[in-house]
Amino acid sequence: MATKVVYEGWMVRYGRRKIGRSFIHMRYFVLESRLLAYYKRKPQDNQVPIKTLLIDGNCRVEDRGLKTHHGHMVYVLCVYNKKEKNHRIMMAAFNIQEALIWKEKIEYVIDQHQGAQPSNGNKYISFEYKSGMDNGKTASSSDRESQFSAQEDEDESQPNLLRRTTIGNGPPESIFDWTREIDSDLSNQNINNQAFSRKHWRLLQCQNGLRIFEELLEVDYLPRSCSRAMKAVGVVEASCEEIFELVMSMDGTRFEWDCSFQHGSLVEEVDGHTAILYHRLLLDWFPMFVWPRDLCYVRYWRRNDDGSYVVLFRSREHENCSPQPGCVRAHIESGGYNISPLKPRNGRPRTQVQHLMQIDLKGWGAGYVPSFQQHCLRQMLNSVAGLREWFAQADERSAPPRIPVMVNMSSTAVSSKGQKPNDLSMHPTSLDQINFASRNSALMDEYSDEDEDFQIAEPEQEAFQSDLDNDVRRIALEEEPATVIDLSSFSGNLRRDDRDNARDCWKISDGNNFRVRSKHFCHDKSKVPAGKHLLDLVAVDWFKDSKRMDHVARRNGCAAQVASEKGFFSFIINLQVPGSTHYSMVFYFVTKELVPGSLLQRFVDGDDEFRNSRFKLIPSVPKGSWIVRQSVGSTPCLLGKAVDCNYIRGPKYLEIDVDIGSSTVANGVLGLVVGVITTLVVDMAFLVQANTPDELPERLIGAVRVSHLELKSAIVPKLEPDLS
Repeated sequence: MATKVVYEGWMVRYGRRKIGRSFIHMRYFVLESRLLAYYKRKPQDNQVPIKTLLIDGNCRVEDRGLKTHHGHMVYVLCVYNKKEKNHRIMMAAFNIQEALIWKEKIEYVIDQHQGAQPSNGNKYISFEYKSGMDNGKTASSSDRESQFSAQEDEDESQPNLLRRTTIGNGPPESIFDWTREIDSDLSNQNINNQAFSRKHWRLLQCQNGLRIFEELLEVDYLPRSCSRAMKAVGVVEASCEEIFELVMSMDGTRFEWDCSFQHGSLVEEVDGHTAILYHRLLLDWFPMFVWPRDLCYVRYWRRNDDGSYVVLFRSREHENCSPQPGCVRAHIESGGYNISPLKPRNGRPRTQVQHLMQIDLKGWGAGYVPSFQQHCLRQMLNSVAGLREWFAQADERSAPPRIPVMVNMSSTAVSSKGQKPNDLSMHPTSLDQINFASRNSALMDEYSDEDEDFQIAEPEQEAFQSDLDNDVRRIALEEEPATVIDLSSFSGNLRRDDRDNARDCWKISDGNNFRVRSKHFCHDKSKVPAGKHLLDLVAVDWFKDSKRMDHVARRNGCAAQVASEKGFFSFIINLQVPGSTHYSMVFYFVTKELVPGSLLQRFVDGDDEFRNSRFKLIPSVPKGSWIVRQSVGSTPCLLGKAVDCNYIRGPKYLEIDVDIGSSTVANGVLGLVVGVITTLVVDMAFLVQANTPDELPERLIGAVRVSHLELKSAIVPKLEPDLS
């Protein structure tokens, strides 16, 4: 072939067409320059492909998860152009590693195309995309230390952007991601996949070679019978894929490592990452007097870009899984596994396994005998020790596992004791329908720009820290506004209140709560407190309607029109939250004028591809339940690559309509917390990502804190007809 082949190989051609009960079509896919094509067989000279797709900056690679395809479990990817969504190619792999390679290679071509585009005549250089794959092989499962050292050999003149390649959509709304807890301390904002927060956990004991932790915080909204969250942490000498395969299994193999497992079955397969399972527990605490426990819960999984796996649990009701006679239906408030790679030792892979459970076993035993709850919970957490011993006694390593098949086991007859158990006391949580929950899933790491920590030599650290301190002082001086905008003439329907305990209001969030790329980021990947904002947040509107609200700047009397009358420029961000009732939170940022030639001016006057590649959100939840803080985290996200953003350039404003419901990959942070928004304090910072030394350091457009928002306070706006 004349042009460069980026990647090629056999993949499953995924489609709906009937091609036999157990026969699966293999096709040869080729990513050549900017052309993705597939053939019936390995192509020869001048062979015409079956189908092609031209890869450009408007293309996306969508994760469709695990699908059963003609008797095989495959991982499905959909490549499409968002401007022509009917023009797509569906492809599938037998294992996650191969799917991840293809996903990275295609996104590499997409990023290259975006990086080559000029913006209004101003050429910019994108960071070189650093793939975790090389020559078709998966990246090493070593921990982050090896990743840091690998960067030292790269040419310093070629900065790089590690794009997230997370496999898996955000979890359903009913499942909380306890693996994403990050301290609110600035020093911890760059930590990725932090094991636990020292603020909220204490070591309870060491048992069977495991460290057992207990949550410190009291949770007042849970029943007394529900235990504090407990977590077992241990090291297993096996790869993440091998452990993940065992954890996902519900067959006889589970008896060999999970002493609390009796049997399980599939209730419903919701999508490729979410399933509803029935699980019968085998507990050994006075079984003659205590009724058995069973569970009906949602299980969600994903694979992160560092090779780790996350499996999350939470109980829910299901019409096909009613309480079984002779059993007490327990309730999982939160639980699951976090399986993270460590540095190999003596040539053997090592993995850290965390198993967390917060469960209410129900019945009289849980309410009146605390030792019952503690004993049973530790029995379940001992599965980590079971995994370690299972692999320690297995000398032979099998071939890399395929994606585990979801086993649909038929539940065996549940023994009955002839009467209804007197300790049955079920009050299961009423949850939203799983399809709505999936649609409102959290914005995850796939489109994050969170950069790996970078280790520099000790003699250089003090010098760089001094430079960074000087940069912070210099920026603070430069940021002092020459003139102050009178905010009294601007108003929105959501009130401003600067008190810490205020409710249903907003206030300006301190820029130093967020860390952004420093002047030396290209050299040492360092980040500094953001400091003051470039623009002033003058008003916030909180709208609702039966349909999505676009182009809100056309509303008569809005802050953007008031600013335009005064000759000011407005930067409007319209966060659109989907649902049976559509909500929009609109932020109006105002400045006297844009600085010519600045990164912000290039963003405002640039094309959509440039804007999509640079528009960044940094979320945070400083106040809220522990489990919600874990789900949201503080990971920066490039919104233009995660969801559809519609840019409306007016004479004196730029409006960005962020359609949170536009992508199956991520429906947004706000979508996750709508159900509990009144209990939360949410911080959001918006900025334009800086990629090159002349653009650094990064500066915040603005930041806002929304406190204990009430859905009923939203109003229906009167929008003028859009004549454009």
